Amino acid sequence: MNRTFSRIALASALAFAAVGAQAADNFVGLTWGQTNNNIQKSDSLNANLNNPKLDKVIHKTDTWGVRAGQQTDGGRYYMTYENFSDTDSGYKLRQQNLLGSYDLFVPVGDYNTKLFGGATLGLVKLEQESKGYSRDSNINYAAGLQAGILQDISKNASIEAGYRYLRTNVSTDMGEHGGPRLGSLDLHSSGQAYIGANYKF
Repeated sequence: MNRTFSRIALASALAFAAVGAQAADNFVGLTWGQTNNNIQKSDSLNANLNNPKLDKVIHKTDTWGVRAGQQTDGGRYYMTYENFSDTDSGYKLRQQNLLGSYDLFVPVGDYNTKLFGGATLGLVKLEQESKGYSRDSNINYAAGLQAGILQDISKNASIEAGYRYLRTNVSTDMGEHGGPRLGSLDLHSSGQAYIGANYKF
């Protein structure tokens, strides 16, 4: 996994170097949104736990994110980190996202308003932390798309609203403490509607 992180870091560095050649501005940002997860369960998990409603665990869950990157007049590159968890019916899941994204800008009217759309690649860590069950976690890849609108409110500050869809292949196991494995759950996809604020420097 260290090799995977190294590859992502190298790819991000190369991307930032490329955009830096276009007189880019550095920026940092904060986002808030609500995440929904699409969970797929193994047949054994459904049988052993009477078809648990795991899609309801992370459902409209408040999600805070921090990001940093570089922006030109035509687009931006940035890294985002998110860490959030939720519970439902005694089940608890935690999700962490480390994502690298690129957005292309399309000006609307004056140059203070832009539509954006882009792609995301990164890593997702899923942790099963339900009470009464052995904790388990896994890290795997994620890929997705995002789109939204960006509004400059000053020379350095902007706000935005958007939606991001991620497909993942991360999974984790469930089993009682000291007992056998009951089955697995797969995080098939995540959707997040969000708002954000950015500062260029």
